[in-house]
Amino acid sequence: MNMIEAKEITYKYPDGTKALHGVNFNVEKGKIVALLGPNGAGKSTLFLHFNGIIEPSSGQINIANEPLKYSKSALHKARQKVGIVFQNPDDQLFAPTVREDVAFGPMNMGLSGKEVDDRVSNSLEKVGMGGFEDKAPHHLSGGQKKRVAIAGILAMEPQIMVLDEPTSGLDPKGASQILKLLYDLNKEGMTIIISTHDVDMVPIYADKIYIISSGEIIKEGKPHIVFGDVKTIRNANLRLPRIAHLMEILKKEDKLLFSEEYPLTIGEARRSLLEYIDGVKEDK
Repeated sequence: MNMIEAKEITYKYPDGTKALHGVNFNVEKGKIVALLGPNGAGKSTLFLHFNGIIEPSSGQINIANEPLKYSKSALHKARQKVGIVFQNPDDQLFAPTVREDVAFGPMNMGLSGKEVDDRVSNSLEKVGMGGFEDKAPHHLSGGQKKRVAIAGILAMEPQIMVLDEPTSGLDPKGASQILKLLYDLNKEGMTIIISTHDVDMVPIYADKIYIISSGEIIKEGKPHIVFGDVKTIRNANLRLPRIAHLMEILKKEDKLLFSEEYPLTIGEARRSLLEYIDGVKEDK
């Protein structure tokens, strides 16, 4: 089942600028899908359609096979199913304490005080921020703020989490920790959609990739299919994962290195190189 489906989504800003051009995008239940594209390609604008923060100029958004409606009650229901974590956590964190920030969503769902407290505690523990309940969000590090923002969405127990550049501004260790957290949430059954520039991490975590450029989806498919289209990747002002780029260079030197897809991870590259070495030994 498709948890999110965008059909021919077009969006124009009030000044007439066309940001999205007939975008089609779908995410199956329990998958991790990555949306890649340069700055200004339309990633954030598309994401804001997924729980009705903005309404398309034309086209249709479906959530779990149900058309998204834009009445107050329908949007409230949609936002319980689809949680969005913004690129800048300061746009999302506003309360005096971490506890109050994470509790905001559950309280607005009309839950009991005990249920709200339980959800706050469980969500913070899940993102590794237990013990920070009384801290002021603006005193936290960038990575900690991201975790609290994710906890605020988790506390609403959505079926789908949408994250706009979740590793932006983080050091490599912080970025890896956030992606590991998302991977673990996905293993628990949550459907995850992320936009990112971190092409090196995408092949490790994503089941499917979309490439967006100038408001249009120009490529979609499994990581090997998408990154195998080197021309499209580079025309979209993106790059190959570093492992794939290294193997691309090696292939130019020796066409026997591998025959079909570029390896995208260290493990795949190791296997390709070992196969190549074994082949050379046999030739001798």
